[in-house]
Amino acid sequence: MATLVTQLGTTTGSQRQIRSNRLLSSGVLAGPFYVALALAQAFTRPGFDLRRHDISLLTNGSLGWIQIGNFLISGVLVIGAATGLRHALATGPTRTWGPRLVAAYGACIALAGIFVADPMGGFPPGSAQATAMSWHGGLHLLCGAVGFLALITACFVFACRFFHEGRRGWGIYSAANGALYLVTFFGSVFVGQSMPGLSVLGLWIAVLLGWSWLTAVCAKGVPA
Repeated sequence: MATLVTQLGTTTGSQRQIRSNRLLSSGVLAGPFYVALALAQAFTRPGFDLRRHDISLLTNGSLGWIQIGNFLISGVLVIGAATGLRHALATGPTRTWGPRLVAAYGACIALAGIFVADPMGGFPPGSAQATAMSWHGGLHLLCGAVGFLALITACFVFACRFFHEGRRGWGIYSAANGALYLVTFFGSVFVGQSMPGLSVLGLWIAVLLGWSWLTAVCAKGVPA
């Protein structure tokens, strides 16, 4: 009887691990998928200039559905990764707040696809410069800010866990990534319209930092 219980426990644990790995794989896929599709559009959409235009502007125009889909699919993949992280983390405060913060990031990405950004800086070609921000444009910016801050906080939460477990390299990487992510994000907001090129560059750096960290953590699977 004891042997049977042990075998059942082992089987259940094995199934849980398989499920967790499958969900974590969605987190590994999300970043490369988002960045590749965004860049493919950036280099092929007429009138789009990576030096001046934020990637969110791609939600506008006749082909805007592609970036909207990119936001929605990437967001769902991140939410799946958050569920995988929840399964992978057995104990500790990170088990609760880490996955929640990652899930919040995923939800905000998906919502950014629903609440599209306003046309700006001459994109799409022929669009008029908005004199006031629309309600959906405002919600798009809010979703972006909340999502970025959620992932930045997740970097620090996981850094604490890694340091506690003695995984100093991962702890330093997560903390440094979170700090640089925070600086580039707020830096891009601060320069704003006064230096649009620098602002867009800062946002791109922030986006790449966030996606690369999430990809690495999901690929690692977190537990030692």
